[in-house]
Amino acid sequence: MKMKPIVALVSILFSVTNVHAAPVSFNDAWRTVLDSSDALAAERANIDRTQYMQDAASDLSLPKITMSANYTRLDKPVEIKPSDLAASTPAGSQMGPIGAAILPIADDLFTSQLTKRDVFTSSIRAIWPIFTGGRIDAAQDIARSQKDEAKYMLAMKQQAKFEDLSKFYFGVVLTEHVLQTRKEVEQGLKKHLDHAKKLEQQGQIAKVERLQAEASYDKARVERQKAERDFEISQVALTKLLKLSSPAALSTGLFTNESLPPMSAFIEKTLNEYPGLHILDSKKKQASGVIDIEKGKYYPEVYLYGNYSLHEDDTLAAKTAPDWAVGVGVNIALFDNSGRSGKVKAARSTVDQVSYLRRQAEQDLSVLVEKTYREAQQALEEFNSLKSSIALAQENVRLRDKAFSQGLSTSLEVVDAEMYLAGVKTQRLAAAYQYVISLSRLLAVSGEMNSFNQYQQYKGLEVKS
Repeated sequence: MKMKPIVALVSILFSVTNVHAAPVSFNDAWRTVLDSSDALAAERANIDRTQYMQDAASDLSLPKITMSANYTRLDKPVEIKPSDLAASTPAGSQMGPIGAAILPIADDLFTSQLTKRDVFTSSIRAIWPIFTGGRIDAAQDIARSQKDEAKYMLAMKQQAKFEDLSKFYFGVVLTEHVLQTRKEVEQGLKKHLDHAKKLEQQGQIAKVERLQAEASYDKARVERQKAERDFEISQVALTKLLKLSSPAALSTGLFTNESLPPMSAFIEKTLNEYPGLHILDSKKKQASGVIDIEKGKYYPEVYLYGNYSLHEDDTLAAKTAPDWAVGVGVNIALFDNSGRSGKVKAARSTVDQVSYLRRQAEQDLSVLVEKTYREAQQALEEFNSLKSSIALAQENVRLRDKAFSQGLSTSLEVVDAEMYLAGVKTQRLAAAYQYVISLSRLLAVSGEMNSFNQYQQYKGLEVKS
């Protein structure tokens, strides 16, 4: 007995929590996807990577400065003796007996040591390229194109996520409407079954008519349960996409528009804005950059260089050597084994390949836009045409139910009328769903995702079950 107040309190708190839970609009869901999608986060990280690579490529124009240190062990010190100097001159070859006798003594007294056996050197060296045949500029252009490609990849991924969200979000809306329709059918057939039981008790209808009503009601209950499962499954998919802990109430319903902009406007916008085409343009620029790099290998490299000694040994050679040196250097490849000629041809083939792919992509996009546009129009026409069918089906249900109560109609006819009405409602909801999905795909491929709200709020006609 003491547990009842606690259970009641928990139920009240749960109800209050649900009441105050803010419904999620489609725009809210889209912002959530943009902020929480791991796939989009991966593409943003790729943009950061390409930015770092572009920064690295910009450093190619800077000088390269290195500090080096060397330790060398000689087999013996490097020395200069008077006898070595005498032998290196023509006068030394004409030296008399007295000079020859003096030289050994002079070698002992005046031998000069140029270096010791242990030699240690250290220096700072700088090399600054001033002409590389355009290879540095080409490498920097390739890095910029790779960054542009990464940005377009993110935009392309966002378009795909927008379409996924449209399918999942409005899939929940559709299954919720279908569930409501199935509940209405179940309620109608339950009412019909109760009516049939009373008429059977009064002897106005046969037992088979009551059994027919009961079987139809059981089938309607099964269909309602199936609709509940479909609704729950669609909720799970959307909840996982939005990374929510529990399913959220949705505030944006299915809608239609009176008309669509001309198809040519969507095609033109798509061919100008579709990120996939810009990705191919970036690929083409990168291939052209490879051509410039390989062509640059045919030109000489010109560079400035400088060297500054940091350490000086206490030797004659070290004291006489200069502390610094600067100059200009040139490298000319007389024979290059990197296959530059073949790489130039391969890069040109890549440029041709990308050009063909772009033309094919333009054709495919035009077909996709036209197909999607016509699907949207067909769905819109189907939705509008079924309006009169719903009115007819509702009137038929009313008349059949009234006729059954008067013994002028069978239970099967009442059930058929109820099922026909449910079928027309479901078909009309499916047409509205197909229209919204086709519209979202049109707006995605044309880069007009931000205008979806205008079609829904300012020009949209709400669809009710």
